[in-house]
Amino acid sequence: MPLFTFPGVYAPQEDTRLLIAALRRECLPPAARVLDVGTGSGALALAASLHGAAEVTAVDVSLRAVLSARLNGLLARRPIRTVRGDLLGPVAGQRFDLVLANPPYLPAPPARYPPRGAARTHDAGEDGRIVLDRLCAGVPAVLSPSGVLLLVHSSLCRVDVTLELLARAGLPARVTDRVLTRLGPVTLARADWLADRGLIEPGQEKEELVVIRAQAP
Repeated sequence: MPLFTFPGVYAPQEDTRLLIAALRRECLPPAARVLDVGTGSGALALAASLHGAAEVTAVDVSLRAVLSARLNGLLARRPIRTVRGDLLGPVAGQRFDLVLANPPYLPAPPARYPPRGAARTHDAGEDGRIVLDRLCAGVPAVLSPSGVLLLVHSSLCRVDVTLELLARAGLPARVTDRVLTRLGPVTLARADWLADRGLIEPGQEKEELVVIRAQAP
């Protein structure tokens, strides 16, 4: 369905569609509670609601993203609870049967200040893992027993590290989906820097996106 996004809010792209495809394969338990971390437009939250989730919570640090997700929920007539806050902080003490996450994961050159505006939707430090590492460490605390995490990110920020961190946190994980996609305009604009760091090959035009599935005991 068409979605509205305020300026500076992450609009659904290939990684969003890949994660939605993985979501649709999940068999949700009765009265399932779903969390969408870093919701952006609310696309994943809406997909979870349409997939049969009884309760969907969408969190984002950006006020514009929260307003976009809230508006899209209203337009679609789906009961989406939207909360503004940093990552898992707003849902501390709550448990969910499914956590969806499409966090910022693009490696970025050192900046004088933390990313702001549209850059905050994709830039994630020099290794692309500023948000990913925090998410891997914190997600076990919000998963119900047998709860599932579905996480999408690029191979540019090391899939093996994500799998290892989730395993250390007690969440056995595996890659369920892979797709090659063209480098986006932001990535292409810093291609020389990425090549200098060995994250891509000179002249590389594609990157691999993966969905990682982890499940609580």
